[in-house]
Amino acid sequence: MPQTFDGQHEDEEIDLVFRQHPVVMRRYMIYGLGIFALSAVPLLFWPTQVWPLWLMLGGFLVGLVLFGYRFLGWYFSVYIITSERLIQIRQRGFFDRSVQDISHNRIQSVQYEVKGLQQTLLKFGTISVQTFAGPAISMSYIHKPEEVHQHLNTVIRNIEPEEQLDVPEKGSNERTTEAVEKAAEARESTPRE
Repeated sequence: MPQTFDGQHEDEEIDLVFRQHPVVMRRYMIYGLGIFALSAVPLLFWPTQVWPLWLMLGGFLVGLVLFGYRFLGWYFSVYIITSERLIQIRQRGFFDRSVQDISHNRIQSVQYEVKGLQQTLLKFGTISVQTFAGPAISMSYIHKPEEVHQHLNTVIRNIEPEEQLDVPEKGSNERTTEAVEKAAEARESTPRE
């Protein structure tokens, strides 16, 4: 069954779907486990009472909600490489979603970085996509960034020449050159005091 997504163009095909490494959820998992552990402490002092069990159950539910909140953000935040563009969908919480897409012909370069022992052992890193117009787009905590980097570079290299963005070289713009020449002529013809 072919994959589809909202906003997909008619002839657009999905090449790769990836997301952040699950390690991004570690903090909320630790918070959830900590709340559960703290709520279980009264059970050690009052093992025959019922209320410590209810407190422990409440702590478990609060921890589960905290972890579930972050899990939904991780699960619904995806990156999609299609035949036409790179799409970044970020979900923060329940009601905050941002979508950014970049046409392949607007991508100038792609770099990745795996920094430190933790990122090397768990195989995650940061991918930066530099565009012709605008700041670099940074995708952090990406699982197996070297594979995503290689795939994205392959897609960019396979763009047909007529699809690539026509960026003028420095000084090759005729109108700019003509304007500079006219300004120089006007400066020369102006009488000096």
